[in-house]
Amino acid sequence: MDLRHLRYFVAVAEALSFTKGAEKLHLAQPSLTRQIKGLEEEIGVRLLDRSKGRVSLTPEGQSFLVDAKRVLDLSEEIVESVRRFSRHELTALNIGYVANLFYDLLPVTLASFQRLFPTIPINLFDMTCGDQFRALQDGKIDLAFVGLREPIEERGLQFRAIASYETVAAVAKSNPLAKKTVINLKELKPMFFIGMSEGSYPGYRRWLTQTCRKAGFSPRVLQDADIERTLIQSVAAGLGVALLPDQVKKLPHDSVVFRELSPAIKTESCIAWKTDNPSVALKAYVNIVSDRGVRMR
Repeated sequence: MDLRHLRYFVAVAEALSFTKGAEKLHLAQPSLTRQIKGLEEEIGVRLLDRSKGRVSLTPEGQSFLVDAKRVLDLSEEIVESVRRFSRHELTALNIGYVANLFYDLLPVTLASFQRLFPTIPINLFDMTCGDQFRALQDGKIDLAFVGLREPIEERGLQFRAIASYETVAAVAKSNPLAKKTVINLKELKPMFFIGMSEGSYPGYRRWLTQTCRKAGFSPRVLQDADIERTLIQSVAAGLGVALLPDQVKKLPHDSVVFRELSPAIKTESCIAWKTDNPSVALKAYVNIVSDRGVRMR
């Protein structure tokens, strides 16, 4: 099996017609039919159902179509990357990220990207979500790990959801709720909250308000922090509680405990990029992150 067989199969599978597939490929229909039959025999799986005078995909064919298109897209990206390299047009892939988040995704996906595109340099920029939005707008980075989707949509950026994390309550060890293993969200109603600033984490306050209102109350935010470390310190000092994605557990947190919430709350994380960015490297990396993120969700 080679790429040619995949192209033949995709043409027929998308058209659900050997005739239309042959026309698209500029092949004789009998030849295309033999190629598809040979592909099925080679892999030992029936991909197309040809009964009752119509063509349809078997369940195996539907699965194979998704993977075949992914392979073909990747092959085109690799070829284009080589062509750009030969024209000395390859530029670095610039990625913004939050140092204290995305521990699992960033190293794994970067390693996969560099195996596929070893000639493309990668520059990483540790930035808050707000700084990443500004850097995207100014063309200083190609891709941003920015979390919540609402601020992304408001800015007209392209995005994909890549992961979903459990939300935890951060409380001081001296807080009576720290003795619990699970905290009901309603129990936080009398507490002050420590939030993340709009400048650093656009959309956080709105998310916090919507989350608490589902439990029947509005959060009383005492102060906002620009970075996670400051927020943790404020919680440790007993100034308030905070709701955060569970990745923050990996931060130093003396005098602070993290507790699961009831009902459980998921925090979605997204990547974002400008629609008009032509970077081949960007497109390839987006696909890698999306694929890895789906497996983690």
